[in-house]
Amino acid sequence: MSWGVDNLPFGVFSSPGESPRVGVRYGDRVLDLTAALHDEVFAAPSLNPFLARGRAAWHDTRTLIGNKLTGDLAVTEPHLIPLEQVRLHMPFEVADYVDFYCSIDHASNVGRIFRPDTEPLLPNWRHLPIGYHGRSGTVVVSGTPVKRPQGQLGPGRFGPCEKLDFEAELGFVVGVPTELGTPAGAFEDHVFGVTLVNDWSARDVQAWEYRPLGPFLAKSFATSISPWVTPLEALPRIPGRPQDPEPAAYLRRQGDWGLDISVEVLLNGEVVSRPPYASMYWTPDQMLAHMTVNGASLRTGDLFASGTISGPERGDRGSLIELTWNGTDPIKLASGEVRAFLQDGDTVTIRATAGDLTLGEVSGTVV
Repeated sequence: MSWGVDNLPFGVFSSPGESPRVGVRYGDRVLDLTAALHDEVFAAPSLNPFLARGRAAWHDTRTLIGNKLTGDLAVTEPHLIPLEQVRLHMPFEVADYVDFYCSIDHASNVGRIFRPDTEPLLPNWRHLPIGYHGRSGTVVVSGTPVKRPQGQLGPGRFGPCEKLDFEAELGFVVGVPTELGTPAGAFEDHVFGVTLVNDWSARDVQAWEYRPLGPFLAKSFATSISPWVTPLEALPRIPGRPQDPEPAAYLRRQGDWGLDISVEVLLNGEVVSRPPYASMYWTPDQMLAHMTVNGASLRTGDLFASGTISGPERGDRGSLIELTWNGTDPIKLASGEVRAFLQDGDTVTIRATAGDLTLGEVSGTVV
């Protein structure tokens, strides 16, 4: 899979004894953009200043980098640093974080688990992309250990989470802000690119606390993201999944923002799921439109995620609560171990490809 000029994901890196700065991955190396492009915006320890420049600058910079990497490489070569010689950091400063619930297969599975005698989808689900506001301060970069959270597990019960789960998601990174009171314009004018997300979930804490206001402590303890942000411009686009009923006017799609992305979830190095992003019901342009239709403003560095990616088959499910049907049907690993939910020491890795492009991975170990 390709880390070539058709890809060029952005991230933040540092060399020993030097400050973090912006680079682009090319093969097994990172291009130091401050040195290669002579632009001080890339000397920042975050992508945010570059993100704020907007769509035309994103395109022009990507074109310039591609030209440098396919032109006289002798000029660019000194600024390409082997990945094993650098440390990767959070790629951007997260302003606000919103998590959606956009997979009809995931929502239907969860509905069947918790409401087996009723319609799996609640009445509003096909009319708007359901979401909630998360906690930006606990979004961490891949490789950061995830401490098992504590919380209330039921009436009079408090202790460590016993049903810790992963959620394989795709995150969208906002560059261009909006004014308070003004809905967002075209999706591609505001969103720079995508990053892989694991929105860790304490299922037992969530089951007790979520009514009537939804996720809180069960979600706010950690959300892991990849160190790489792949520009929208690089991604292969497809039509979104058909929708019935037709959405409200502000949610009607203005282009093809379905994404043909193949995801793999590994538990302790073994693939346990292959969720297909193409099966998502709500597309990211609809998420952005809904998130801002009430006048809520965007900020540079906002992150919004798709919610768990799941498909119609068991092997497509992007969370353990679905894979094990809330622990009643544990999965068996090649080692002979079984898992209903995550145990201390377990490592979850989510990786993805889009056509010939590699979108990297996000990984975390439970401690």
